[in-house]
Amino acid sequence: MNTELTALVIAAASIGFFHTLLGPDHYLPFIMMAWARKWSTAKTAWITCLCGFGHIVGSVMLGMLGVMLGLAVKKIKVTESLRGNVAAWMLIAFGLVYFVWGIRQAYKNKIHSHIHPGLDGKRHSHEHSHNYEHVHVHDQKAHLGLAPWTLFIIFIFGPCEPLIPILMYPAAKHNMIWLILVTAVFAFVTITTMLVIVLLAKTGVSFAKLTKFQRFSHAIAGATILVCGLIVHFLGL
Repeated sequence: MNTELTALVIAAASIGFFHTLLGPDHYLPFIMMAWARKWSTAKTAWITCLCGFGHIVGSVMLGMLGVMLGLAVKKIKVTESLRGNVAAWMLIAFGLVYFVWGIRQAYKNKIHSHIHPGLDGKRHSHEHSHNYEHVHVHDQKAHLGLAPWTLFIIFIFGPCEPLIPILMYPAAKHNMIWLILVTAVFAFVTITTMLVIVLLAKTGVSFAKLTKFQRFSHAIAGATILVCGLIVHFLGL
């Protein structure tokens, strides 16, 4: 393999890994949604991969367009920056809406006591939630819902900032094979890193004793996603 191509491939793998690892928006939303909505491992994996694919495709299409039209890197960077702002605000809005909805669900599922006569003629009390079991039965049978597709749309807008200027443009100066190879390596490492982090965290959360927080799981997930969006927007992660 050509020395320069080798360097570009190594750079693509390294940048894909650290770009994902240092960007909490690449994994925190999936970890929290999987916990709150009790997604299975398989469901969590394919939703993460789907959103990761959308995350890559948006930048690849823009990069390909820039290469074909001969657009300057500076113009592409401006466009990527605008896409990044849109994605961050969409993540913030999604987190806020989900947090409010989660608070409402927690209030509806508030555990309270019932007193009723038993078979022995004595009055007994027990704690009960009218909605908790009902909600989860429907969650298990319902369609995937809007949440995964909302995340997918957000990730389509989310740019892969280093992909175009650092990797695609230098590779395109040689030939299309270089461009495809470097882009594929970046995409594979990015999505794989997302998947590994999400599944490891999901496994860790499943072992933690979080039962007492389960009623607030949606609100906690929404708040976490909201903070994640704020961090991405204002700290540029």
